[in-house]
Amino acid sequence: MESLANPEIWIALATLTALEVVLGIDNIIFISILAGKLPPEQRDKARKLGIGLAAVMRLALLFVIAWIIGLTAPLFTVFGQEFSWRDLILIGGGLFLIGKATLEVHQKLEGASEDVQQSPTATFAGVIAQILLLDVVFSLDSIITAVGMVDQRWVMVTAILISIAFMIIFAKPIGDFVERHPTVKVLALSFLMMIGLVLIADGFGLHIPKGYMYAAMAFSVFVEAINLWIRRRSAKATARPVKLHEKYVERDPEVE
Repeated sequence: MESLANPEIWIALATLTALEVVLGIDNIIFISILAGKLPPEQRDKARKLGIGLAAVMRLALLFVIAWIIGLTAPLFTVFGQEFSWRDLILIGGGLFLIGKATLEVHQKLEGASEDVQQSPTATFAGVIAQILLLDVVFSLDSIITAVGMVDQRWVMVTAILISIAFMIIFAKPIGDFVERHPTVKVLALSFLMMIGLVLIADGFGLHIPKGYMYAAMAFSVFVEAINLWIRRRSAKATARPVKLHEKYVERDPEVE
């Protein structure tokens, strides 16, 4: 009870929750893109199951903190560079992200001309397996961040549960929005490539401040939002004269 009266605990909870939500957005984007490859009736189920797996993964890892801390211990050394299990997981996850995002961009830009997208080739089990694989990477990064920030386990659990609730609420709107706007989907895939590169760099000991990455993503989203607004206004401007013309055509026989 004494910790509840400590303002530093609440500040730590707010900060950690914000970080967990930001890390959760990356996971939402990835889950939404993979779920979009499924038939419409399976997408919402895949999103919810993927987020549920992410929740289980993060809470399970949280309760084996000693093992997580041990993952950062050096495992072997190559050319003077030490590697731990955490480094290997981050490098593997980063390579998977870059490869998967590159393949998705290729199918998005060239698949239509090759008639590849006429029938969905992704299976529900395959999509869930890919989501589970990346949940390991995102959950590991999330839990290590939590362990490094606070010592109270209840604060970590609360922050994770809030971020999971955020993911559940906004997964479908974000997924539907990405599917409706192809340029946004390509932008999201480019984010995944950047995240993969950051994970690989972190695995090799080059720690890139996350603020740089999120600032670049925020600027890109701002520019894309302007483009969407301009396209929407242009569509309304071109549609308005057509409606006026139709009304004029309907009234013309009455005038005669």
